[in-house]
Amino acid sequence: MRLDIKFKSITYKWFFNIFLVIAAAVCIAAVAFSSLYSSLYAEKIEALAIDYSEEFSALSSTNVITFKDAAISIAGNFKHKDKIEVQVIDRFGDVFVSTTGFSADVGEMPDYLKAKQTKKFEVYRGKSSTRESIMAGTVMIYSEDGQELGAYRWITSMTGTNTFIGYVIAIVVLICAVILVITGVTGLFFVKSIVNPIRDVSNIARTIAMGNFDARIEIKKDDEIGELCDAINYMASELSNSENIKNDFISSVSHELRTPLTAIRGWGETAKMSLGTDPELVDRGLDVVLSEADRLSSLVEELLDFSRMQTGRLSLVSQPMDVALILRESADMYKELAKKQEIELVLTAAAEEIKVLGDKNRLKQVFINVIDNAVKYTEAGGQVLVNLDTEEACVRITVKDTGVGIPAEDIDRVKEKFYKANKTVRGSGIGLAVADEIIKQHDGLLFIESIENVGTTVTVVLPIFEEPISEEITEEIETGEENG
Repeated sequence: MRLDIKFKSITYKWFFNIFLVIAAAVCIAAVAFSSLYSSLYAEKIEALAIDYSEEFSALSSTNVITFKDAAISIAGNFKHKDKIEVQVIDRFGDVFVSTTGFSADVGEMPDYLKAKQTKKFEVYRGKSSTRESIMAGTVMIYSEDGQELGAYRWITSMTGTNTFIGYVIAIVVLICAVILVITGVTGLFFVKSIVNPIRDVSNIARTIAMGNFDARIEIKKDDEIGELCDAINYMASELSNSENIKNDFISSVSHELRTPLTAIRGWGETAKMSLGTDPELVDRGLDVVLSEADRLSSLVEELLDFSRMQTGRLSLVSQPMDVALILRESADMYKELAKKQEIELVLTAAAEEIKVLGDKNRLKQVFINVIDNAVKYTEAGGQVLVNLDTEEACVRITVKDTGVGIPAEDIDRVKEKFYKANKTVRGSGIGLAVADEIIKQHDGLLFIESIENVGTTVTVVLPIFEEPISEEITEEIETGEENG
């Protein structure tokens, strides 16, 4: 397994922040367990040795004369000779009897010397005169009147115990090593399962950033990495769609600009050549030039509005106005065009004034855009029905056509910038986006319903403007109520 550790990488952080901490904790736990186990095991041996030598405590009921004889007798009858050795020491510090036989040379007795000094039970753990590991304990013996008679000292070998404890420590060390190996291997696999996909995601992200929006991540996981990969793929797909929409937009705008420019240039040259010879042709050419210039101006204004909308600078000059009048003016602009295309354009609106608070030019721009789309996407023999009515405190304007309709998969996107559901019809693809933003700034709603090959209905809902009651009228009302 390749371990590629870079400074401040995830692998580096895992190694130093997690693995080394776990390793340190395991080592500390191993040392603490070994130390505690050794201590408890030694205390257990000490307790057993004290129990085994308990019968020598009977020497405290003797005196200076009977002490040695009693000690020899107890040593001779000692039942635990195979477990520990017990030595009896006289008051001069000489060992005169042992449960293993008489011994003239017993070497140093640190526990005895300390017990004689402190007059308490003392234990020694160390080496004997033969360099054998031992544990020894000394109990001083005093007569009933407090006279020192001597002491008895038990001794047990620690060689077997140390060997056993060594085996236990070795097993603990082995277990710790296995834990660390398992932790390291599983941790590396886990880190690699995160790092490798992230590297792939990073490489694909760079590829996408360089303009290759067809690049996709093939990693299939059911975790957060999988969600990230799906998000990157979705982002690439959306960027690809945005790029295509942008290209279509540029193509559409270029076409929209080129067509009137071509007409202006062609008719301008024709009119120039016909000056003084054919006044009628000159007038016709100038009419076309002016018409196409207006069309160019409208397109440029639409682009400027879109730019203002993107930067939050699309402003309104709001004042109370008759929305029915604005709608009639907008519909009248398309009556001749609809008639030429054999489309029936019908306006149904109340005769009375219906006021809304808004920007007259902006609302007219919205109505023109919606009616223009309806006429544009309706074939000869079709209908465009424009209706205005009121509902509670709102005015509802609907523009319904019998045109080609919008596919179900496109209906939710037609108000997005640059998006065109039907690319065969002229238009920049930003008109509805601007119209929707204008209606939102009027605290209104614009929504679209459509069935493909049946028709489309665009509905605009605006709040009706209510005239504020003047202070004089308010005072008259209050005075009338008081008199009443």
